[in-house]
Amino acid sequence: MKVAVIMGSISDMPVMQEAIHFLQEIQVEVEIDIVSAHRTPEKLVNFSQNAHKRGISIIIAGAGGAAHLPGMVASMSPLPVIGVPIKSSNSIDGWDSVLSILQMPAGVPVATVALNGAKNAGILAAQILGVNDKHLQERILIYKKKLEQIVLEASENLKK
Repeated sequence: MKVAVIMGSISDMPVMQEAIHFLQEIQVEVEIDIVSAHRTPEKLVNFSQNAHKRGISIIIAGAGGAAHLPGMVASMSPLPVIGVPIKSSNSIDGWDSVLSILQMPAGVPVATVALNGAKNAGILAAQILGVNDKHLQERILIYKKKLEQIVLEASENLKK
């Protein structure tokens, strides 16, 4: 099982790195690429129509501005697509990206995480894959236990 993490521009990489890092940390194979909905439309079509044939199980697509990438990929792929709206330099405070990814028409779903929420996209992708992979599910449970410990330790430190 492999997750593709794609983005519209190299400038999206600092945000998308959070998903990549999390997936690699819990030993999920990741393929990374830049696929621009507006500047490389032929590459977009090829990627979208063939990702499932290359062993990709889930696509995480990050985009800023008009943010058409996740929706266009979802329109041509049978795979689940998780959209990451990115607050970019040409963004209207990120709201244009959020709404472009969130407001998909019936029949073309895109799971959408928070603005710049690539880590949650990675976690969601792992949880979807974990439904059929008990070893991966165990690694996710360990991660969640670590989150719990961080909060409990912070709570204790606050009381001191």
